[in-house]
Amino acid sequence: MKVIHSSDWHLGRSLYQRKRYEEFELFLAWLLETLINEQADVLIVAGDIFDTGTPSNRAQELYYRFLRDVSKTPCRHVVLVAGNHDSPSFLDAPKTVLKALDVHVIGTARDNPADEVVVLYGQSGHPEVIICAVPYLRDRDIRTVEAGESLEEKNRRMIDGVKSHYDAVCATAVAMKTAFENEGSGSVPIIGTGHLFAAGGQTVDGDGVRELYVGSLAHVGCDLFPPSMEYLALGHLHVPQIVGGKDHIRYSGSPIPMGFGEAHQQKLLCAISFESGNRTIREIAIPLFQRLERISGDLEKITETLTNLVAKGESIWVEIEYRGTEVVPHLRELVDGIVENSSVEVLRLGNRRTYDRGLTKSKDDTNLEDLEPMDVFLRCCGELKIEQAQQDELKTVYAELLRSVMEQDLMAQ
Repeated sequence: MKVIHSSDWHLGRSLYQRKRYEEFELFLAWLLETLINEQADVLIVAGDIFDTGTPSNRAQELYYRFLRDVSKTPCRHVVLVAGNHDSPSFLDAPKTVLKALDVHVIGTARDNPADEVVVLYGQSGHPEVIICAVPYLRDRDIRTVEAGESLEEKNRRMIDGVKSHYDAVCATAVAMKTAFENEGSGSVPIIGTGHLFAAGGQTVDGDGVRELYVGSLAHVGCDLFPPSMEYLALGHLHVPQIVGGKDHIRYSGSPIPMGFGEAHQQKLLCAISFESGNRTIREIAIPLFQRLERISGDLEKITETLTNLVAKGESIWVEIEYRGTEVVPHLRELVDGIVENSSVEVLRLGNRRTYDRGLTKSKDDTNLEDLEPMDVFLRCCGELKIEQAQQDELKTVYAELLRSVMEQDLMAQ
Protein backbone atom coordinates (compact mmCIF):
# COMPACT_ATOMS: atom_id res chain seq x y z
CA MET A 1 0.00 0.00 0.00
CA LYS A 2 1.47 3.36 -1.07
CA VAL A 3 -0.14 6.71 -0.25
CA ILE A 4 0.74 10.12 -1.74
CA HIS A 5 0.06 13.14 0.48
CA SER A 6 -0.47 16.56 -1.11
CA SER A 7 -2.27 19.74 -0.04
CA ASP A 8 -2.86 23.43 -0.63
CA TRP A 9 -3.20 23.45 -4.39
CA HIS A 10 -5.08 26.78 -4.34
CA LEU A 11 -6.33 26.29 -7.90
CA GLY A 12 -7.25 29.66 -9.39
CA ARG A 13 -4.79 31.67 -7.31
CA SER A 14 -3.23 34.79 -8.80
CA LEU A 15 0.03 36.51 -7.97
CA TYR A 16 -0.32 40.28 -8.19
CA GLN A 17 -3.19 39.81 -10.71
CA ARG A 18 -1.10 37.39 -12.78
CA LYS A 19 -3.08 34.23 -13.44
CA ARG A 20 -1.24 30.96 -12.80
CA TYR A 21 -3.34 28.39 -14.63
CA GLU A 22 -0.38 27.15 -16.69
CA GLU A 23 1.55 26.33 -13.52
CA PHE A 24 -1.41 24.47 -12.04
CA GLU A 25 -1.92 22.53 -15.25
CA LEU A 26 1.76 21.54 -15.39
CA PHE A 27 1.72 20.47 -11.75
CA LEU A 28 -1.39 18.30 -12.16
CA ALA A 29 0.08 16.67 -15.28
CA TRP A 30 3.29 15.97 -13.36
CA LEU A 31 1.26 14.58 -10.43
CA LEU A 32 -0.52 12.16 -12.75
CA GLU A 33 2.84 10.91 -14.04
CA THR A 34 4.09 10.59 -10.47
CA LEU A 35 1.08 8.50 -9.44
CA ILE A 36 1.87 6.17 -12.32
CA ASN A 37 5.64 6.03 -11.72
CA GLU A 38 5.20 5.47 -7.99
CA GLN A 39 2.41 2.93 -8.52
CA ALA A 40 0.50 4.79 -5.84
CA ASP A 41 -2.71 3.30 -4.47
CA VAL A 42 -4.13 6.37 -2.71
CA LEU A 43 -3.86 10.14 -3.13
CA ILE A 44 -4.77 12.37 -0.17
CA VAL A 45 -5.24 16.11 -0.64
CA ALA A 46 -5.41 17.82 2.76
CA GLY A 47 -7.46 20.90 1.98
CA ASP A 48 -7.39 24.20 0.09
CA ILE A 49 -7.99 22.56 -3.26
CA PHE A 50 -9.24 25.91 -4.53
CA ASP A 51 -8.10 29.41 -3.62
CA THR A 52 -11.63 30.74 -3.12
CA GLY A 53 -15.07 29.40 -2.32
CA THR A 54 -16.24 30.42 -5.80
CA PRO A 55 -13.57 29.00 -8.13
CA SER A 56 -13.44 30.08 -11.76
CA ASN A 57 -14.62 27.82 -14.55
CA ARG A 58 -11.04 27.13 -15.58
CA ALA A 59 -10.04 26.16 -12.03
CA GLN A 60 -13.00 23.78 -11.88
CA GLU A 61 -12.08 22.32 -15.24
CA LEU A 62 -8.55 21.57 -14.03
CA TYR A 63 -9.94 19.90 -10.90
CA TYR A 64 -12.51 17.66 -12.56
CA ARG A 65 -10.27 16.76 -15.49
CA PHE A 66 -7.55 15.69 -13.06
CA LEU A 67 -9.94 13.51 -11.06
CA ARG A 68 -11.13 11.91 -14.30
CA ASP A 69 -7.57 11.21 -15.40
CA VAL A 70 -6.58 9.72 -12.03
CA SER A 71 -9.06 6.91 -12.68
CA LYS A 72 -6.84 5.87 -15.63
CA THR A 73 -3.78 5.44 -13.39
CA PRO A 74 -2.90 2.69 -10.88
CA CYS A 75 -4.13 5.04 -8.13
CA ARG A 76 -7.40 3.47 -7.01
CA HIS A 77 -8.62 6.06 -4.50
CA VAL A 78 -8.53 9.82 -3.99
CA VAL A 79 -9.45 11.36 -0.61
CA LEU A 80 -10.10 15.12 -0.56
CA VAL A 81 -10.93 17.22 2.49
CA ALA A 82 -11.87 20.90 2.53
CA GLY A 83 -9.54 23.62 3.75
CA ASN A 84 -10.30 27.08 5.06
CA HIS A 85 -10.24 28.53 1.53
CA ASP A 86 -12.72 25.95 0.18
CA SER A 87 -16.50 26.16 0.15
CA PRO A 88 -17.72 23.03 1.97
CA SER A 89 -20.99 22.96 0.05
CA PHE A 90 -19.21 23.38 -3.30
CA LEU A 91 -16.89 20.44 -2.63
CA ASP A 92 -19.64 18.26 -1.19
CA ALA A 93 -22.17 18.88 -3.98
CA PRO A 94 -20.80 16.31 -6.52
CA LYS A 95 -19.53 13.81 -3.92
CA THR A 96 -22.05 11.12 -4.90
CA VAL A 97 -20.99 11.28 -8.55
CA LEU A 98 -17.30 11.40 -7.66
CA LYS A 99 -17.61 8.39 -5.41
CA ALA A 100 -18.30 6.34 -8.55
CA LEU A 101 -14.70 7.23 -9.51
CA ASP A 102 -13.50 6.23 -6.01
CA VAL A 103 -13.04 9.88 -5.14
CA HIS A 104 -14.06 10.47 -1.52
CA VAL A 105 -14.86 14.06 -0.55
CA ILE A 106 -15.39 15.45 2.96
CA GLY A 107 -16.28 19.12 2.68
CA THR A 108 -17.49 19.79 6.22
CA ALA A 109 -17.36 18.18 9.65
CA ARG A 110 -20.12 15.61 10.10
CA ASP A 111 -22.48 15.30 13.07
CA ASN A 112 -21.76 11.57 13.17
CA PRO A 113 -17.99 10.94 13.53
CA ALA A 114 -18.36 7.68 11.59
CA ASP A 115 -19.23 9.71 8.48
CA GLU A 116 -15.68 11.10 8.44
CA VAL A 117 -14.16 7.61 8.46
CA VAL A 118 -13.40 6.33 4.96
CA VAL A 119 -12.47 2.68 4.48
CA LEU A 120 -10.55 1.98 1.29
CA TYR A 121 -10.75 -1.54 -0.10
CA GLY A 122 -8.28 -3.33 -2.32
CA GLN A 123 -9.03 -5.19 -5.51
CA SER A 124 -9.48 -8.37 -3.47
CA GLY A 125 -12.29 -6.75 -1.52
CA HIS A 126 -10.33 -6.62 1.74
CA PRO A 127 -9.87 -3.32 3.62
CA GLU A 128 -6.42 -1.84 2.98
CA VAL A 129 -6.45 1.43 4.92
CA ILE A 130 -8.79 3.49 7.12
CA ILE A 131 -8.80 7.25 6.61
CA CYS A 132 -9.94 9.63 9.36
CA ALA A 133 -10.87 12.30 6.82
CA VAL A 134 -11.13 15.36 9.06
CA PRO A 135 -11.58 18.63 7.13
CA TYR A 136 -10.95 22.18 8.29
CA LEU A 137 -12.89 22.55 11.54
CA ARG A 138 -14.83 25.77 11.75
CA ASP A 139 -15.79 27.46 14.97
CA ARG A 140 -19.36 26.20 14.87
CA ASP A 141 -18.13 22.62 14.33
CA ILE A 142 -16.22 22.34 17.57
CA ARG A 143 -17.68 24.59 20.23
CA THR A 144 -20.72 26.47 21.46
CA VAL A 145 -20.59 30.20 22.08
CA GLU A 146 -21.11 31.27 25.68
CA ALA A 147 -21.98 34.81 26.72
CA GLY A 148 -19.22 36.72 28.43
CA GLU A 149 -16.43 34.26 27.66
CA SER A 150 -12.90 35.66 27.51
CA LEU A 151 -10.50 35.10 24.63
CA GLU A 152 -8.54 32.67 26.80
CA GLU A 153 -11.69 30.67 27.57
CA LYS A 154 -12.64 30.66 23.91
CA ASN A 155 -9.20 29.43 22.87
CA ARG A 156 -9.34 26.66 25.45
CA ARG A 157 -12.78 25.55 24.31
CA MET A 158 -11.67 25.54 20.69
CA ILE A 159 -8.64 23.38 21.48
CA ASP A 160 -10.82 21.06 23.55
CA GLY A 161 -13.28 20.91 20.66
CA VAL A 162 -10.59 19.95 18.15
CA LYS A 163 -9.29 17.23 20.47
CA SER A 164 -12.77 15.85 21.14
CA HIS A 165 -13.51 15.76 17.42
CA TYR A 166 -10.34 13.82 16.57
CA ASP A 167 -10.88 11.48 19.53
CA ALA A 168 -14.40 10.63 18.36
CA VAL A 169 -13.43 10.06 14.73
CA CYS A 170 -10.37 7.98 15.62
CA ALA A 171 -12.32 5.89 18.15
CA THR A 172 -14.64 4.86 15.34
CA ALA A 173 -11.66 4.05 13.12
CA VAL A 174 -10.00 1.96 15.84
CA ALA A 175 -13.21 -0.05 16.35
CA MET A 176 -13.33 -0.75 12.61
CA LYS A 177 -9.64 -1.68 12.53
CA THR A 178 -10.12 -4.15 15.39
CA ALA A 179 -13.12 -5.73 13.69
CA PHE A 180 -11.29 -6.07 10.37
CA GLU A 181 -8.22 -7.62 11.95
CA ASN A 182 -10.37 -10.03 13.97
CA GLU A 183 -11.90 -11.12 10.68
CA GLY A 184 -8.43 -11.98 9.38
CA SER A 185 -7.84 -8.94 7.18
CA GLY A 186 -4.33 -8.46 8.52
CA SER A 187 -2.86 -5.13 9.60
CA VAL A 188 -5.04 -2.21 8.48
CA PRO A 189 -3.29 1.17 9.03
CA ILE A 190 -5.15 4.29 10.12
CA ILE A 191 -4.28 7.58 8.43
CA GLY A 192 -5.64 10.95 9.56
CA THR A 193 -6.03 14.27 7.82
CA GLY A 194 -6.24 17.81 9.12
CA HIS A 195 -6.26 21.38 7.93
CA LEU A 196 -5.02 23.54 10.79
CA PHE A 197 -2.04 25.36 12.29
CA ALA A 198 0.08 22.98 14.35
CA ALA A 199 2.17 24.45 17.14
CA GLY A 200 5.68 25.24 15.98
CA GLY A 201 4.66 25.24 12.33
CA GLN A 202 6.90 27.23 10.00
CA THR A 203 5.66 29.90 7.59
CA VAL A 204 7.50 32.33 5.34
CA ASP A 205 6.83 35.91 4.32
CA GLY A 206 4.40 36.15 1.42
CA ASP A 207 3.32 32.50 1.44
CA GLY A 208 -0.35 33.41 1.54
CA VAL A 209 -1.15 31.56 4.78
CA ARG A 210 -3.83 33.68 6.38
CA GLU A 211 -3.81 33.56 10.16
CA LEU A 212 -7.19 35.27 10.19
CA TYR A 213 -8.86 32.20 8.72
CA VAL A 214 -8.21 30.30 11.94
CA GLY A 215 -9.14 33.37 13.94
CA SER A 216 -8.09 33.18 17.59
CA LEU A 217 -7.70 29.41 17.45
CA ALA A 218 -4.47 28.59 19.30
CA HIS A 219 -1.93 26.50 17.48
CA VAL A 220 -2.65 22.83 18.03
CA GLY A 221 -0.02 20.74 19.81
CA CYS A 222 1.05 17.30 18.57
CA ASP A 223 -0.13 15.70 21.80
CA LEU A 224 -3.71 16.54 20.81
CA PHE A 225 -3.80 13.91 18.05
CA PRO A 226 -4.68 10.32 18.96
CA PRO A 227 -1.72 7.90 18.78
CA SER A 228 -3.83 5.43 16.79
CA MET A 229 -3.06 7.37 13.58
CA GLU A 230 -0.01 5.90 11.88
CA TYR A 231 0.31 8.94 9.63
CA LEU A 232 -1.26 12.40 9.81
CA ALA A 233 -1.53 14.27 6.49
CA LEU A 234 -1.79 17.98 7.28
CA GLY A 235 -2.60 21.00 5.15
CA HIS A 236 -2.74 24.79 5.64
CA LEU A 237 0.97 25.64 6.00
CA HIS A 238 2.79 25.97 2.68
CA VAL A 239 6.25 24.99 3.92
CA PRO A 240 6.87 21.20 3.77
CA GLN A 241 7.76 20.13 7.31
CA ILE A 242 7.70 17.55 10.07
CA VAL A 243 5.66 18.69 13.08
CA GLY A 244 6.96 18.51 16.63
CA GLY A 245 9.77 16.15 15.72
CA LYS A 246 7.24 13.40 14.96
CA ASP A 247 8.12 11.92 11.60
CA HIS A 248 4.58 10.67 10.91
CA ILE A 249 2.93 14.10 11.38
CA ARG A 250 3.68 16.21 8.31
CA TYR A 251 2.71 19.12 6.16
CA SER A 252 3.33 18.35 2.50
CA GLY A 253 3.17 22.09 1.75
CA SER A 254 1.90 23.80 -1.37
CA PRO A 255 2.99 22.36 -4.74
CA ILE A 256 4.00 25.71 -6.24
CA PRO A 257 5.41 28.86 -4.59
CA MET A 258 2.41 30.87 -3.44
CA GLY A 259 4.44 34.05 -3.04
CA PHE A 260 7.90 35.48 -3.60
CA GLY A 261 8.88 34.49 -0.06
CA GLU A 262 8.82 30.89 -1.29
CA ALA A 263 10.83 31.62 -4.44
CA HIS A 264 13.73 29.30 -3.59
CA GLN A 265 11.85 26.74 -1.52
CA GLN A 266 11.89 23.12 -2.67
CA LYS A 267 8.31 21.89 -2.95
CA LEU A 268 7.51 18.30 -2.00
CA LEU A 269 5.02 15.45 -1.94
CA CYS A 270 5.07 12.84 0.82
CA ALA A 271 5.01 9.16 -0.16
CA ILE A 272 3.99 6.78 2.64
CA SER A 273 4.36 3.02 2.22
CA PHE A 274 2.90 0.30 4.45
CA GLU A 275 4.24 -3.21 4.08
CA SER A 276 4.03 -6.11 6.54
CA GLY A 277 3.16 -3.74 9.37
CA ASN A 278 6.09 -1.41 8.63
CA ARG A 279 5.77 2.23 7.59
CA THR A 280 8.26 4.19 5.51
CA ILE A 281 8.01 7.85 4.54
CA ARG A 282 9.80 9.39 1.59
CA GLU A 283 9.81 12.89 0.11
CA ILE A 284 9.34 13.47 -3.63
CA ALA A 285 10.68 16.74 -5.05
CA ILE A 286 8.26 18.71 -7.22
CA PRO A 287 9.76 20.48 -10.27
CA LEU A 288 9.65 24.26 -10.51
CA PHE A 289 7.11 25.28 -13.14
CA GLN A 290 7.56 29.06 -12.95
CA ARG A 291 10.65 30.78 -11.57
CA LEU A 292 10.14 33.64 -9.11
CA GLU A 293 12.78 36.12 -7.98
CA ARG A 294 12.71 38.90 -5.39
CA ILE A 295 15.12 41.87 -5.73
CA SER A 296 15.62 44.38 -2.92
CA GLY A 297 18.20 47.15 -2.77
CA ASP A 298 19.37 50.39 -4.34
CA LEU A 299 19.19 51.30 -8.03
CA GLU A 300 22.60 49.79 -8.84
CA LYS A 301 21.72 46.43 -7.33
CA ILE A 302 18.29 46.33 -8.96
CA THR A 303 19.72 47.24 -12.38
CA GLU A 304 22.56 44.72 -12.20
CA THR A 305 20.40 41.84 -10.91
CA LEU A 306 17.59 42.49 -13.37
CA THR A 307 20.02 42.67 -16.29
CA ASN A 308 21.54 39.32 -15.29
CA LEU A 309 18.09 37.73 -15.08
CA VAL A 310 17.19 38.99 -18.56
CA ALA A 311 20.43 37.50 -19.93
CA LYS A 312 19.38 34.03 -18.76
CA GLY A 313 16.56 33.97 -21.32
CA GLU A 314 14.19 32.20 -18.89
CA SER A 315 10.60 32.99 -18.01
CA ILE A 316 11.01 34.74 -14.65
CA TRP A 317 8.50 36.69 -12.59
CA VAL A 318 10.09 39.38 -10.45
CA GLU A 319 9.15 41.39 -7.37
CA ILE A 320 11.27 44.51 -6.83
CA GLU A 321 11.60 46.58 -3.67
CA TYR A 322 13.59 49.80 -4.11
CA ARG A 323 15.38 50.73 -0.87
CA GLY A 324 17.91 53.32 -1.98
CA THR A 325 18.43 56.79 -0.50
CA GLU A 326 18.20 58.78 -3.73
CA VAL A 327 15.01 59.85 -5.45
CA VAL A 328 14.41 57.92 -8.68
CA PRO A 329 11.41 59.63 -10.30
CA HIS A 330 11.17 57.33 -13.32
CA LEU A 331 11.94 54.00 -11.69
CA ARG A 332 9.13 52.17 -13.44
CA GLU A 333 10.29 53.39 -16.86
CA LEU A 334 13.87 52.32 -16.11
CA VAL A 335 12.79 48.84 -15.03
CA ASP A 336 10.46 48.41 -18.00
CA GLY A 337 13.28 49.39 -20.35
CA ILE A 338 15.56 46.66 -18.96
CA VAL A 339 12.99 43.85 -19.30
CA GLU A 340 11.52 45.01 -22.62
CA ASN A 341 11.33 42.20 -25.23
CA SER A 342 12.54 39.63 -22.69
CA SER A 343 10.99 36.70 -20.82
CA VAL A 344 11.29 38.55 -17.51
CA GLU A 345 8.10 40.09 -16.15
CA VAL A 346 8.03 42.49 -13.20
CA LEU A 347 4.84 41.76 -11.27
CA ARG A 348 5.37 44.30 -8.53
CA LEU A 349 7.59 47.35 -8.04
CA GLY A 350 7.68 48.78 -4.53
CA ASN A 351 9.38 52.06 -3.70
CA ARG A 352 10.48 52.42 -0.07
CA ARG A 353 13.12 55.15 -0.14
CA THR A 354 15.40 55.17 2.92
CA TYR A 355 16.19 58.58 4.38
CA ASP A 356 19.55 59.64 5.80
CA ARG A 357 18.20 60.18 9.32
CA GLY A 358 17.59 56.48 9.67
CA LEU A 359 13.84 56.78 9.26
CA THR A 360 11.97 54.95 6.54
CA LYS A 361 9.13 56.61 4.75
CA SER A 362 6.78 54.26 2.92
CA LYS A 363 6.00 55.16 -0.63
CA ASP A 364 4.62 51.89 -1.87
CA ASP A 365 2.84 51.49 -5.18
CA THR A 366 1.07 48.35 -3.96
CA ASN A 367 -2.55 48.26 -5.05
CA LEU A 368 -5.24 47.74 -2.42
CA GLU A 369 -6.26 44.46 -4.05
CA ASP A 370 -2.71 43.15 -3.48
CA LEU A 371 -3.14 43.44 0.30
CA GLU A 372 -4.87 41.10 2.72
CA PRO A 373 -7.51 42.66 5.01
CA MET A 374 -5.19 42.15 7.99
CA ASP A 375 -2.40 44.03 6.18
CA VAL A 376 -4.68 47.03 5.71
CA PHE A 377 -5.80 46.88 9.35
CA LEU A 378 -2.23 46.81 10.67
CA ARG A 379 -1.24 49.69 8.42
CA CYS A 380 -4.12 51.70 9.88
CA CYS A 381 -2.95 50.85 13.40
CA GLY A 382 0.51 52.10 12.49
CA GLU A 383 -0.81 55.34 11.02
CA LEU A 384 -2.85 55.95 14.20
CA LYS A 385 0.23 55.21 16.35
CA ILE A 386 -1.59 52.61 18.45
CA GLU A 387 0.67 50.98 21.06
CA GLN A 388 1.94 47.48 20.20
CA ALA A 389 0.27 45.82 23.19
CA GLN A 390 -3.09 47.23 22.18
CA GLN A 391 -2.44 46.35 18.52
CA ASP A 392 -2.01 42.68 19.47
CA GLU A 393 -5.38 42.63 21.21
CA LEU A 394 -7.11 44.54 18.41
CA LYS A 395 -5.56 42.18 15.84
CA THR A 396 -7.09 39.18 17.61
CA VAL A 397 -10.54 40.76 17.73
CA TYR A 398 -10.36 41.94 14.12
CA ALA A 399 -9.20 38.48 12.96
CA GLU A 400 -12.15 36.93 14.75
CA LEU A 401 -14.59 39.28 13.00
CA LEU A 402 -13.05 38.58 9.60
CA ARG A 403 -13.07 34.84 10.19
CA SER A 404 -16.78 34.92 11.12
CA VAL A 405 -17.70 36.96 8.05
CA MET A 406 -15.69 34.76 5.67
CA GLU A 407 -17.05 31.53 7.13
CA GLN A 408 -20.60 32.84 6.68
CA ASP A 409 -19.80 33.73 3.07
CA LEU A 410 -18.39 30.25 2.37
CA MET A 411 -21.33 28.49 3.98
CA ALA A 412 -23.74 30.62 1.91
CA GLN A 413 -22.07 29.64 -1.37
